[in-house]
Amino acid sequence: MRSTRILTAFLVLALLEAGVASAQTVLRIGLNDDPDALDPTISRAYVGRLVFAAFCDKLFDVTPDLKIVPQLATGYEWGAGGRSVVIRLRPGVKFHDGEPFNAEAVRFNIERHLSTPGSFRKSEIGEIKTVDIVNDLTVRFNLAEPLVPLIAALTDRSGMMVSPKAARELGDKFGTRPVCAGPFKFVERVAQGKIVGERFAEYWDKANIHVDRIEFVPITDSTARLANLRSGDLQMIERVSPTDLAQVRADGKLKVVGIAELGYQMLPLNLNNGPRGKVLGADPRIRQAIDLAIDRETIIKTVFNNEYLPGNQFVSPVSPFYNAKLPVKRRDVARARQLLREAGHPNLAFTLIVPPERDRQEAALVIQAMLAEAGITMTIQTQENVTMLSAGRKGDFEAYFTFWSGRPDPDGNIFAFTTCSGGQNDSKYCNQDVDAILTKARHEADPAERKKLYDQTTEIMLRDLPRLILWHRRVFTGLNGKVQGFTPHPDGIIRFKGLKLS
Repeated sequence: MRSTRILTAFLVLALLEAGVASAQTVLRIGLNDDPDALDPTISRAYVGRLVFAAFCDKLFDVTPDLKIVPQLATGYEWGAGGRSVVIRLRPGVKFHDGEPFNAEAVRFNIERHLSTPGSFRKSEIGEIKTVDIVNDLTVRFNLAEPLVPLIAALTDRSGMMVSPKAARELGDKFGTRPVCAGPFKFVERVAQGKIVGERFAEYWDKANIHVDRIEFVPITDSTARLANLRSGDLQMIERVSPTDLAQVRADGKLKVVGIAELGYQMLPLNLNNGPRGKVLGADPRIRQAIDLAIDRETIIKTVFNNEYLPGNQFVSPVSPFYNAKLPVKRRDVARARQLLREAGHPNLAFTLIVPPERDRQEAALVIQAMLAEAGITMTIQTQENVTMLSAGRKGDFEAYFTFWSGRPDPDGNIFAFTTCSGGQNDSKYCNQDVDAILTKARHEADPAERKKLYDQTTEIMLRDLPRLILWHRRVFTGLNGKVQGFTPHPDGIIRFKGLKLS
């Protein structure tokens, strides 16, 4: 009899545990590819930003209409001449390991961004000379030169705060077990499988987080990603392909939301990054010929159902910083052939590295056919996105097909890619005049004067063409109808505040 009661008690306990498990709200998001290291200092892949939004809060964030708002900070004031900025911090914030977020933690993070080998953040905030602790919840950044885009830079990975204790303990392994101060606490990462987080009970804004568990699932095949959304295995997918929009819109259980992105699609070309830069870096007329052989409008119509916007600059044609005097040129195959002859490369051949993602693969095939009409042989080589970006940094490429998701300040769309020592200048393009113009734009607070400087930069960029900017997307997010409270942002990043599963 006693054994029966014990068995019954165990069954009741099991049912109660099952009930708790079933009540847990799990949000599964399909990613286009697998992120690189989950360390804000050395991360480069766009999908990493999507994952960081769950784990790592920033000092500031941006609204859907691109206003900068406090997140871990509560406000800021510039000092005289723009040579310093005082930032006030939110009280009562804890990192996932229980350590307090305070001024000392901010100083640690900024110094880590500036000193870590391989840091991609140094070119974003490198003008920070020292960080003073004013008090436990106030810091002062002292700048070597004025840096107008600084606060905008702190809305992304440069402003993400990690636990100093965890960073010291884990060292260069921090990216395998990130410890931050975001709404979700990192649980595990299964290679090529999923990245899992659970709601952080002591999150400073926990009243606005309504999901218990989050899983990011990399699925590079867009057809499979959509199939998982339609089956209910995923509740959200990022970057829905324009060719899949009709299926999503026709499914009563799904919805899709689109917004114009801040960034652009591009082909970085190797000009001087090791021996593989000899061909495309030999003469700007070679790169001008490639550019003239590409018909952007035709690609957008045939591959992307006319959902995107042709472009040739580091900002979209709808941006106030766009140089309207230099619009996208019409395709001119005859002129492309002439430029190649003049440059001594009438039978140009090069390799373009492309990730396995369907949209870029299909666009690359169309570009390949267009270049062939100008006498250019472009071989397509497929590599996983993170591998491709690594090859870019090492100089193991002639050209590759990537994108930049964009930043609220135009500096974030060009400085790191274009200046001689820019952290993402894989082309190894170097023009001292451009460096001087872009540095001056960082010091200039007047938008009209900054516009003149960026116009000058665009003129040089369209002559030298270290990278070919092709188009600007609308970023589409696919949702299960049960997902409520989603607000799209121009950077394409999913915010979890107010997000619910009904």
